[in-house]
Amino acid sequence: IGGLVLIKNPHLDTMEEDILYHLDLGTRTHNLPAMFGDIKFVCVGGSPNRMKAFAQFMHKELGLEGSGEDLADICAGTDRYAMYRTGPVLSISHGMGIPSISIMLHELIKLLHHAKCRDVTIIRIGTSGGLGIEAGSVVITDTAVDASFQPRFEQVVLGDVVVRSTDLDRDLAEELLACSKEVPDFPTLIGHTMCTYDFYEGQGRLDGALCSFSSEKKLEYLKRAHEAGVRNIEMESTAFAAMCGLCGLKAAVVCVALLDRLEGDQIRAPREVLREYQQRPQRLIAAFIRRRLGLHPPAGPALPSSN
Repeated sequence: IGGLVLIKNPHLDTMEEDILYHLDLGTRTHNLPAMFGDIKFVCVGGSPNRMKAFAQFMHKELGLEGSGEDLADICAGTDRYAMYRTGPVLSISHGMGIPSISIMLHELIKLLHHAKCRDVTIIRIGTSGGLGIEAGSVVITDTAVDASFQPRFEQVVLGDVVVRSTDLDRDLAEELLACSKEVPDFPTLIGHTMCTYDFYEGQGRLDGALCSFSSEKKLEYLKRAHEAGVRNIEMESTAFAAMCGLCGLKAAVVCVALLDRLEGDQIRAPREVLREYQQRPQRLIAAFIRRRLGLHPPAGPALPSSN
């Protein structure tokens, strides 16, 4: 309705106060429309440090006054998530895995609703394991799939399995791909992203504390995933796509591949190489936000801090 963020919960209308516990915010204790009503872009990623670095980077990219070094963590009263705002951009950490991102998203979506935000674009930026692509490639997700390569997010609710769609906004993905031409020093592609509940066995790794399969079985599985269109693997995209889709948020997932899982399991690149890889999604999203706002790139070679 007019670009507003929807909530699919009739019980919220009967509550006198909504406490966003894990964000340390609330409808009675904070003026959410004043604090967040003009937010147009929300970027979420796993690490608090990385999302602070992204907020500082966006501060420079948007040409805002000051250094941005003293950005305050809006969620400083909790140690669960970190949140920073710079201009119309909100930057939030979500931790690792579906349970962690889903808690954050429930409260973030309610926050955007209570703040009466309109026409919000939300993007997950992060790292992933690539599949048949070179390390450092950036994958823009068209569809998030589960470990059976199906475009669905399954959750047990009151003992029943609820299945939700995981389609992401195609036009937004194409727009992001077009923006990648502005940062041409790394490969960018559109593909399926596989989301798992686990980093080790769930992603076919041979190097965890437990492993119940052979290297041949692992390779066969990963090749099947690649044939199904999967180009990278991470642990949040199905829940992210399902929740954002149901609440009317235009959403995208943009992750860099730290390695090609068909070549091995362990990340062996030097730290400085990984640091530069991690900056790639941030640089692409900065170009996208600048283009949306009609801004020119800042002078000089701006890069996210290495924090």
